[in-house]
Amino acid sequence: MNKNINFEQLATELDELKRQTLDQVGASDAAYIRKVIVWQRALEWGGRALLMLGFLHPVWWAIGVLSLASAKILDNMEIGHNVLHGQYDWMNDPHINSRQFDWDIACDGKSWQRIHNYEHHTYTNVIGKDRDFGYGLLRLSNDFSWRLKNLWQFITYIYLSVLFQWGVSYHELAAERVFMGKKKQGRASKVDASELKRRFFSKGGKQLCKDYLVFPLLAGPLFLWVLCGNLIANLLRNLWTSTIIFCGHFTSDVHTFSQAECENETQGQWYYRQVLGSSNIKGGKLFHILTGHLSFQIEHHLFPDLPSSRYQQVAPQVEAILSRHGIAYHTGPFLRQYSQVVKRILRYSFP
Repeated sequence: MNKNINFEQLATELDELKRQTLDQVGASDAAYIRKVIVWQRALEWGGRALLMLGFLHPVWWAIGVLSLASAKILDNMEIGHNVLHGQYDWMNDPHINSRQFDWDIACDGKSWQRIHNYEHHTYTNVIGKDRDFGYGLLRLSNDFSWRLKNLWQFITYIYLSVLFQWGVSYHELAAERVFMGKKKQGRASKVDASELKRRFFSKGGKQLCKDYLVFPLLAGPLFLWVLCGNLIANLLRNLWTSTIIFCGHFTSDVHTFSQAECENETQGQWYYRQVLGSSNIKGGKLFHILTGHLSFQIEHHLFPDLPSSRYQQVAPQVEAILSRHGIAYHTGPFLRQYSQVVKRILRYSFP
């Protein structure tokens, strides 16, 4: 940690910004998320209908695929990710809340909340505590010993991106060594292995059945049109989600931290670690919505329970606060951020 930074003052300023912003949260935020849900449902059902018009002209099918993929991206990013973070629990809506919401991916929501909401957001980029750093598959810093398998880790990254919803779904099971490997000593499981396996197969099975059996069968003679459309829509969603996540966490500017330097961490030091462990992506309004506003990854890690549409509002104030304290605010255009991710993956492929 940088000893020249007044962490107490940093915490005071960021806490005050959060308080002021939360005081503004209300009807407009509820209206926003409900509007996004309406658009998501319209895109989904419109896309599913257009998939079946492919026999008239392939263009209708292609538009249907893009519409369905957009719906899945919205469900995953702007709706599911943020609702499961508890950003809209204050609404007391029976469906739009972190306890009841279920998203359209293979991952069980409760499993994701344990690994992501608690582990990743508490121990962001702390080596040995945050398993999101590299997902146990990729070597992305010198904190990890080089292994022969790292030579082809860019191919591993491509596979992970293509199957990203399944990687997210399997993440907790891999951490708990449910199917293979020896469980780490002293690790207390919150859910037993049998329950984790039941939820993994149950949620994953429902997704496979819905996308690759039920909807194609309902299409009758257009079975293959719908099957292929669903497959490509899921692929596009996986690639988009993976790319945005990696751009927010694994650019060249992102720092890692040891467990020792995070002992007895103050609120200000925690804020500092969140900033240095994240990167933003510049873009327009639609781009930010499609990223679930994770293009403001810094703001999300500072205030994970703040409604995501507020991140763009607070970003200039966050940047100003960090500037006063001499803390770097890492942001850049999409292509630049993604090129840094690729370079990082390739750099640490070698000793």
